[in-house]
Amino acid sequence: MSEHFEHHRAVLDTVRRFERMLNSNEPVFFDLEDFENIIDHYVTSTQFDKALQACEAALGQYPFSTELLIDRAQVMAMRGDYQEAERQINHVATLDPTNADVAVTRGIICTQRGDFAQAVEFFQAGLEKEPEREDIHFNLGLAYQSWQKFKSAAKHYKQSLRLQPDNETGVQELLHCLAISDRLDEHEDFFKRFTDDDPYSAIAWYNLGQYWYRREQYDKAAEAFDYAVVISADFYDAHHWLADTFVCQEKYREAIAEFEQSYPPNEPTDEALCNIGECYEKLREWEPARKFYHKAIELNPQMDEAWFGQGVILQEQGRWFESIHFFRKAVELYGDSGEYWSALGMAENHVGNVVSALEAFEKATEVAPEEVQAWVNWSAILYEQGHFGEAADLVRHAVELHPLESHFHYMLCAYLLADGRLREAYAELETALSLNYEQHSLLFDYFPELRQQPALQRLIDQFRP
Repeated sequence: MSEHFEHHRAVLDTVRRFERMLNSNEPVFFDLEDFENIIDHYVTSTQFDKALQACEAALGQYPFSTELLIDRAQVMAMRGDYQEAERQINHVATLDPTNADVAVTRGIICTQRGDFAQAVEFFQAGLEKEPEREDIHFNLGLAYQSWQKFKSAAKHYKQSLRLQPDNETGVQELLHCLAISDRLDEHEDFFKRFTDDDPYSAIAWYNLGQYWYRREQYDKAAEAFDYAVVISADFYDAHHWLADTFVCQEKYREAIAEFEQSYPPNEPTDEALCNIGECYEKLREWEPARKFYHKAIELNPQMDEAWFGQGVILQEQGRWFESIHFFRKAVELYGDSGEYWSALGMAENHVGNVVSALEAFEKATEVAPEEVQAWVNWSAILYEQGHFGEAADLVRHAVELHPLESHFHYMLCAYLLADGRLREAYAELETALSLNYEQHSLLFDYFPELRQQPALQRLIDQFRP
């Protein structure tokens, strides 16, 4: 196990050295294995442009390497340049027609193109030549998963993990396939077998932790991740997942301690700093929360989560004017978040910028129509402005999205009453009372003037249990 982590650290060191040489325009010289590791690192982290850059640098040094030509073809396929990928692999096939990677690369091209049946045929051909190749099983899993054949995908992901348990992407994809096919529960023994076979394998405990985490059994997940970090104290990803597990359990101080160990000494990541800031935010310790969000932004000015977190802290402190700046920056960096737009809308409305608030809520519902609260908040502003019909039409979206949520039916009833649409209002009230009679008090909490309507009270009394 220690060899695995030493290799991982060595690869990261090599990648950093490669990037430093590129940034300083120094000549790039590495042995072939180092280049293979650099390319694999970028592919695994889906940094395909950098992977291609590494391929070109490597081929400049080793122009006749079949392995590098295959790598380049696969990277081109992953970037969507299928014509160049096919040209490259056809050239390799003339040089080395029996190479299993020719079929594998053609399979990758077909998977990327959406021709899953043909991709499976190519991967199976590769397995006939090299049946113990974990990467071919992994690619078969990806092809079947993209084809929405989740049981077949899981079968090959499992075989891939039997051959190489430290493929974290394989674990995640397997768990996704098991979850979507409702087969997580029956695979407990599969994950436990790795720890039974090797109780001192940090990877085995880490994978078991991932399994329990996906099943939302956080006590067991925390125990498994804890074993992983006890066995290998510098298993940074395991520290990160243990911290995430503590967050799910609302154990924020324990989470902070683990996030602080989720990166090499003196090399914090923006993600870890932002996560620590969020934990302090949950603890309502505003100053350390602000400090860590600020550190994350210093490390990565494009980190929208940290900008948003700063805004949330100010909002919680009632500093609405100041929060607007940070929410605006968050939506500027990531405009597809309904949560960000809704927060901006709330802040704008709070300081009296009604037009800006309406625009923000409209944008929130545009990018995330399934998030109910934006529709509700938008409708509340329109109601306050006297636009009762528009408010009713908007909150109806919330009703359509959550037809069994009585809260929204009560709100819709009130808006319809204000708009004079009595028949529709009473129909909504009957639905709301049928769903949850006790919640009818919300109607008067939000709209106390409705207590003066005797007909409304008589209808409510009819549904009294």
